[in-house]
Amino acid sequence: MVFRKPPDGGWGWVIVVVSFFTQFLCYGSPLAVGVLYLEWLDAFGEGKGKTAWVGSLANGIGLLASPVCSICVSSFGARPVAIFSGFMVAGGLMMSSFAPNIYFLYISYGIVVGLGCGLLYTATVTITCHYFDKRRGLALGLISTGSSVGLFIYAALQRELIDLYGLDGCLLIVGALSLNILACGSLMRPLESSDSPPPEKTCVDKVPDQYFVYHEKEKTVEENISILEKGYVDEKCANNIPDYKQDSILNKNVLSSINVNEKDTYKKKVVEQTNFCKQLAKRKWQLYVNYWEETVVLFKNKVFSALFVAILLFDIGGFPPSLLMEDVARSANINEDDYHMPLISIIGIMTTVGKLTLGILADFKWVNTLYLYVTTLLMTGVALFAIPFAKSYLTLAMLSGILGFLTGNWSIFPYVTTKTVGIEKLTHAYGILMFFAGLGNSLGPPIVGWFYDWTQEYDTAFYFSGFCVLLGGFLLLLAALPCWNACTNPSAKLPPNTYSYKVASSA
Repeated sequence: MVFRKPPDGGWGWVIVVVSFFTQFLCYGSPLAVGVLYLEWLDAFGEGKGKTAWVGSLANGIGLLASPVCSICVSSFGARPVAIFSGFMVAGGLMMSSFAPNIYFLYISYGIVVGLGCGLLYTATVTITCHYFDKRRGLALGLISTGSSVGLFIYAALQRELIDLYGLDGCLLIVGALSLNILACGSLMRPLESSDSPPPEKTCVDKVPDQYFVYHEKEKTVEENISILEKGYVDEKCANNIPDYKQDSILNKNVLSSINVNEKDTYKKKVVEQTNFCKQLAKRKWQLYVNYWEETVVLFKNKVFSALFVAILLFDIGGFPPSLLMEDVARSANINEDDYHMPLISIIGIMTTVGKLTLGILADFKWVNTLYLYVTTLLMTGVALFAIPFAKSYLTLAMLSGILGFLTGNWSIFPYVTTKTVGIEKLTHAYGILMFFAGLGNSLGPPIVGWFYDWTQEYDTAFYFSGFCVLLGGFLLLLAALPCWNACTNPSAKLPPNTYSYKVASSA
């Protein structure tokens, strides 16, 4: 498929709106799972580390499967993937209402819902990047705020639904709301060139004609005999040779020759079909080899290699507050009467502000988006170190707002990836990076929960989280510095098959 130049508007704004609501509907409950986390602790009586696996899987499994999600979007397109994923998210949420134990939730809420969210995230980001170039930072910032607004609204909505209908009724209603993803996905029209070549033939159409021997109409032995006998009789009549003995001899010869011809035809068909299967398998293997060769080329880029380490450490340390902050407040014996707003809602609304602000900043030519991303990592690490010193609702609310704003760096992460590897390799590279992000999301909350089960306090856990985020930020900064120097030197030539981050200049 040949894509025309991104229009930076037009139907692209429709794509932004439906992508916003798609992320709002699919990520609202998984990101606000901290409200459900407290209910599951009371309902099943399991440890904090064990129960935290439900929320961490829901937010991590989709990212872990990002390479697969990328392949699905590349193969089938954003629209079919979005519609199919809508069924997955809605079905997983509804099944979770019937969970008899925590292990059932690992499958229904953790894997099914998480995988559906991963597919939807990849679909919305990919199609938005196709429609926008100059305004890509703003567009990505707008659609990524959908999940943050969902976190803000669903935190309060799920708490209210639990009070009215119980945990099971809450999950059923939230699952029904997720069915609106189907309507959003139907509007994700692919961007194709008006003068694009005709669509490719299907795999069956590409098969050479000689491989379609099985589709020929086979004639029975009797039909072949009648044709041969008719030809022989016509020949005899033409030559006026009456010979009845030769007729019986000819019939025997015809039968024997037909049997021989059938065996030869069958052997020929088997050989041709075998060759076709070999060629098909060779093509599939070549695609597999090419995928891994492209992956190796990507990791030769210093910035890309540092990005995957930074995103892994960032999600190990930076994701647990959004899941566990409510329990942190309860463990600190903060009076519920002091709650003016759920801490998760504060994280959600400030994440929205952060995504919009950082997304807008990324579109300015004088802003170096990689340095901007590194700054958010370092500041997040400092904020995590401060959580153990927060002993009141006000201080926890302030830290929640700061962490929420800095978590908005998700809006510029696709922008950084695109500038690093190019739009042509965005789907491949982004899938790899999201795999490591999912690994961090999956491991972070259980690790913090295990620290609590071990020490009976969250202080050590958040010291560990802050150290991970700071380490990732410093590694990315060190890896990026030589790249900036090379890019600022116009005479320096890059080696072949190497990608470099494009520095934003004021020109």
